[in-house]
Amino acid sequence: MDTKELYLEIPQGQIYVKCWIVDQRNSLKNAPILLFHESLGSFELWRDFPAQLALAIQGDVIAYNRIGFGKSSVQVHSLELNFIEQEVQDTFSFLFDALCINKFVAMGHSVGGGIAAVCAAWYPLNCIALITELAQAMVEDATLVGIRKAKVNFKNQKLFNRLAKYHADKTQWVLDAWTETWLNPVFAAWCLDSYLAQVCCPVLSIHGEQDEYATLA
Repeated sequence: MDTKELYLEIPQGQIYVKCWIVDQRNSLKNAPILLFHESLGSFELWRDFPAQLALAIQGDVIAYNRIGFGKSSVQVHSLELNFIEQEVQDTFSFLFDALCINKFVAMGHSVGGGIAAVCAAWYPLNCIALITELAQAMVEDATLVGIRKAKVNFKNQKLFNRLAKYHADKTQWVLDAWTETWLNPVFAAWCLDSYLAQVCCPVLSIHGEQDEYATLA
């Protein structure tokens, strides 16, 4: 298995992309799995999962860092409240074209699951399956309680520094992008219902009973 790392130019800056390629001859031709990271995440936090996944399915896996995260460009503005839709429209569309992707599987963790769901809804002829892990479909009381608790916890410098290993000087922005967006009262009405209704591919939704940020509802 080979890996490929690259930076793609988009209007907002550069996004860092990493591909795990099982067979160069068939690279990206057999519906790669695209990984979308969580609110505090980056491709590094997937650890060895993408490599294991690529070997298990004998297919390619692609992960990237959203603008403002990890090795991608700095984001100077706060997230818009429609940032999930913007991510698909402003970033994924460039990735899709630049890598000449045709069919794909969208897989996301937490808010990355929401992004993956919008991809599935907006690319019905291309997305052949949707996989979500601990994805939020709406803002629940459990979501707000969990985020408020995490916001307090990250005042601990050791915990903050642990996150900084992945985001360096972007760390405070990453943290604020999560807490201040989701705790904004205007964001309380957000939900994925209209997009989920448009998803026509098979769906695997993985959600544990002990999730701190969402219920099984």
